[in-house]
Amino acid sequence: ILVGPQNDRGWSQAHYDAGLYVMDKLGLPETNLIVLDKMNTSDRPETTIPDVVADMVDQGANLIFATSDDMKDGIAEAAAAFPDVPMIWSSGDNAWAEGKGYRADLTNLGNIMGRMEYGKAIAGCAAALTTSTGKISYLGPLINDETRRLVNSAYLGAEYCYENYAGGDAANLSFDVKWIGFWFNIPGFTLDPTQVTNEFLAAGSDVIISGIDTTEALVRAGQAQETGEAVWAIPYDYEDACAEAPDACLGVPYFHWGPSYLETANNVIGGSFTNEFWWLGPDWDDINNPDTTAIGWIPGDGLSSEAASSLDTFIAGLASGDIDLWVGPLNNQDGTPWLGDGEKATDFQVWYTEQLLEGIVGASAAE
Repeated sequence: ILVGPQNDRGWSQAHYDAGLYVMDKLGLPETNLIVLDKMNTSDRPETTIPDVVADMVDQGANLIFATSDDMKDGIAEAAAAFPDVPMIWSSGDNAWAEGKGYRADLTNLGNIMGRMEYGKAIAGCAAALTTSTGKISYLGPLINDETRRLVNSAYLGAEYCYENYAGGDAANLSFDVKWIGFWFNIPGFTLDPTQVTNEFLAAGSDVIISGIDTTEALVRAGQAQETGEAVWAIPYDYEDACAEAPDACLGVPYFHWGPSYLETANNVIGGSFTNEFWWLGPDWDDINNPDTTAIGWIPGDGLSSEAASSLDTFIAGLASGDIDLWVGPLNNQDGTPWLGDGEKATDFQVWYTEQLLEGIVGASAAE
């Protein structure tokens, strides 16, 4: 069940391609993959997740993936209605025994999420290594724990690399975020991401990091480059997103859902499925291995060779643990302490990020 179009070159296409990956690895025809895309209140205002699940079960579905944070209530209701059908809610926390949303009663509903915090830190580093104005902007979707922690990740990566590799003073690095109001553009409901990107560029930002499901920021940066502007963008979610404007792309942090979805399918087939909470990181031996990694980074044509070299050093530091960005002292945006000096953030603290970090300009909560 996809929140956006299955060919959005972003979040929904990454999930759709994972479905195709599973079909291929299991030797099944693509017709065994039942898909409903554009499952959101704008495109399908009268359709509910429980109705979709019931229809998929009627078609013979043995395993169902609900692939958006927005599907929380609906997939929980559907899991309760069909307790014998294994389901995955991608990005949720209902199967996390220590989580705020734990549901011990939903034994057929598991969670899978990638540790995109690493990917966003890499994106922030690439932005910091490229900017000449010292101004980086982040095109955000809606505001919740997930999106706040990813903005914070990008900021921490940018701050680290600006100071340690680019020779700058992190105190002089400008990093702002503006939220459009949903995961992708819905005219009349969200802000227009192209217009927001234009505003970033007009204010002097020369690198835009996208946190939305689609590629408007990169497309706009490509158009600006064609008129001679020295600007770049970093898309999100989908490994081939840079193809939208290769020369303007510094790279893309992407989800690779295929291996975890395949493991889940094999568990269902083997009768060993249990509702687990999986928060999966990169395969640091090869972050782009299509059969092992959950998170990857594809360098873009816009990334200079010098920046690429420093970025490789940064990635190696993340892989070894020598670089840990989630260590205090770190303050919340309102100035209150979040992590004390030398204190390392727990998974719980990172997952349930309550504020943007001090130094980031932009809203931490919806008005």
